[in-house]
Amino acid sequence: MRILSGVQPSGALHLGNYFGMMRPAIELQEHGEAFYFVANYHSMTSLFDAAERRANTLDVALDFLACGLDPKKSVFWRQSDVPEVAELTWLLTTVTPMSLLEKCHSYKDKLAHGITPSHGLFAYPVLMAADILIFDSNIVPVGKDQKQHVEVTRDIAIKFNEAYGQTFVLPEPRIREEVALIPGTDGQKMSKSYGNLIEIFGDEKATRKKIMALVMDSRTPQEPKPDAEKNLAVQLLRLVAPADVAKDFEDRLRAGGLGYGDLKKALFDYCWNYFASARTKRAELANNLDYVHQVLTDGAARAHAVATKVLQRAKKACGLD
Repeated sequence: MRILSGVQPSGALHLGNYFGMMRPAIELQEHGEAFYFVANYHSMTSLFDAAERRANTLDVALDFLACGLDPKKSVFWRQSDVPEVAELTWLLTTVTPMSLLEKCHSYKDKLAHGITPSHGLFAYPVLMAADILIFDSNIVPVGKDQKQHVEVTRDIAIKFNEAYGQTFVLPEPRIREEVALIPGTDGQKMSKSYGNLIEIFGDEKATRKKIMALVMDSRTPQEPKPDAEKNLAVQLLRLVAPADVAKDFEDRLRAGGLGYGDLKKALFDYCWNYFASARTKRAELANNLDYVHQVLTDGAARAHAVATKVLQRAKKACGLD
């Protein structure tokens, strides 16, 4: 079983990235061939500062390695170091119906949040399809909001296979339902695009301020909260605290008597402690950047070896060789 996933270097990684994609990907290292990349091509649809992209790419590598990605168990590389994916994107574009891309909700969501439309933003799912298909991926761990892109990948692969013969493996999404959609500080999906994130490795003071600023309703501490399971702080606490602890806070909120301030203080403490060992590991990696760069270089070589074979297979199928 080959597992494939990537994360954009378009900004600081956050709880949504970690629980929606990174942790499931890290756990899957033990169950198959794991191929993970820093999606710097994808970041070009929303980030237009070259220096920031370079810095973010290194930060994502540090974050992923600090959180448990093991280069002995995974192939880890920068997307742009395997340019075959860009060539495959064109092959796939020629069989991708416009109507398929017009249905993609992520494009509509980004436009609704003020992101300038571009061909790259519109055709983003085709590049994602190339990322997946060029490695004969079987499993793609994603958040619930990315499931449609894996479905689009399957549709594109089927179109290509129908036109040119059996060429691509059809991937399946892997979604952990308990963390299918991570809420941000405003209750929407946590996203760099929406500016509502809690960073994995954010500054302590800034992280505390974000969590303490979570908007609650106007009910007094003494009032029972029968809808406690919907409380934003409770939802986030379930991610970073032991299940029995999170349940206790939820029950206390439901019964009445628990203040929102105390709840948010607990959330900060559990969130900060959850990533304590990863922060230590990240600091060590930041002092050994030669190692980090070598991991990415070695990963690119291994990824290139696979991608070259699959691209050649696709080019032969459609008469380009």
